[in-house]
Amino acid sequence: GFDTTLAPRCSLPAARRAGSADTGGVRYSTTAPDAEACYPSDGLPTLLRLPQRSGGDTVVLGAPDILYNNRLDQQGNASLALQLLGSRPHLVWYLPSLTDASATRTGQRSFFDLLPSGWLWGTLQLFLAAALAALWRARRLGPLVPEKLPVAIRASETTEGRARLYRKVDARDRAAATLRSTTRTRLAPLVGIPMAQAHTPETLLPALSARLSTDGQDLHDLLFGPPPGDDAALVSLADRLDALEREVRRP
Repeated sequence: GFDTTLAPRCSLPAARRAGSADTGGVRYSTTAPDAEACYPSDGLPTLLRLPQRSGGDTVVLGAPDILYNNRLDQQGNASLALQLLGSRPHLVWYLPSLTDASATRTGQRSFFDLLPSGWLWGTLQLFLAAALAALWRARRLGPLVPEKLPVAIRASETTEGRARLYRKVDARDRAAATLRSTTRTRLAPLVGIPMAQAHTPETLLPALSARLSTDGQDLHDLLFGPPPGDDAALVSLADRLDALEREVRRP
């Protein structure tokens, strides 16, 4: 295999005391002016010590061989490992792997990377709280209650419907009575007769005769006469009543 034993070639006390060690592996480059680069391979160091402003050190190794039990008794591995690991009262040991997010990150951070780690859980809690508040304030729906709504029907449809019913039961007398009563109701105010006396022949007929100069007996037969004997007579009665009303309304 490859020989990973390298000489320190730096001024780092721990490296100079340990001497040659099985470092090798990944080589590094840095622009930090106060960095100490040791154990170079092909011109690049395999161990870097980067002093921090907080007083600590960051040490990166190109390979973890000096930390393995089966390598501690070789070269200066044990000395270098103990000096690096025991130089400070507090130690953070980080062993990178290909599954680390930093190993595949391109350096560009998305909007979600800037959010705190618990934002998703907090958003879910807010959503649940809003849903519960909506249920609490929502209008309570009870059982369905039937409601009678007014229905608008055209007068012509009502008239035609009643006419069909009268014809079906052969009720020409009721149809004629309805036509005459409706006509008298509309004629009374036109000739100055109160609505209460619209169906009184003694009051309505003289007023109509004076207005139309028409024989009172003809008006009596038209407005108060007997029911027609057949459908043709009923149609004729309706036409005559309509003509009478138009004549009264004529100025």
